[in-house]
Amino acid sequence: MRLQDKVAVVTGAGSGFGEGIARTFAREGAAVIVNDLNVAAGERVSAEIVAAGGQAVFVHGDVSREGDHVTLLENAVTHFGKLDIVVNNAGTTHRNKPLLEVTEAEFDRVYAVNVKSIFWSARAMMPYFLQRGGGVMINIASTAGVRPRPGLVWYNGSKGAVITASKAMAAEFGPHNIRVNCVNPVIGDTGLTAEFMGVPDTPENRQKFLAGIPLGRFSTPQDVANACLYLASDDANFITGVCLEVDGGRCI
Repeated sequence: MRLQDKVAVVTGAGSGFGEGIARTFAREGAAVIVNDLNVAAGERVSAEIVAAGGQAVFVHGDVSREGDHVTLLENAVTHFGKLDIVVNNAGTTHRNKPLLEVTEAEFDRVYAVNVKSIFWSARAMMPYFLQRGGGVMINIASTAGVRPRPGLVWYNGSKGAVITASKAMAAEFGPHNIRVNCVNPVIGDTGLTAEFMGVPDTPENRQKFLAGIPLGRFSTPQDVANACLYLASDDANFITGVCLEVDGGRCI
């Protein structure tokens, strides 16, 4: 198993990409701290991992708050003795609509969840990784940060910030054996799909988005989880500062 004896925190793991990552990591031998704002969803994922023979503990938390990242680290150490991997997956968006219709509250929420969460995660986790002599951080960004399109301007900007920050963190912490990488999914089947589209999630409306993806489908949680598994594993021990597009060719 590729993550045997590793301990990982996965934020936003109660559904979508985060659930796929948490389940895959557990299946590959990692003990997982399953974090989510939705208690019922997070507890379900954690319980199902344990029922399947894996190791997992649910920890409720809001990634836009500093103290909740400290709590994630504390729970990893308390329950499993250490922390090796952090996957900052939790994210949100404003609805696909003209820039001038996005409210300040929507803007603030997008940047608090998508960008400031990385700031708080680094503040909580990096001192621990420095003290331990190494660690892995994976930040889930988006193809929106690489090839932005109208209608999601501030979401695009937030993911661009995650990409740039991840590269800069990789350069700063590389000498300390801390690897920082990014995964950039294309639109997928998650609870935010209709928000990204800005129209009802119907087969007809999906076709407009699928037309721009050469491989002809949306991303899946397993697609994203497979990329994270590689970047978290020792197979990628010389990989840092990379932004891996999991997009079926969307960014070509």
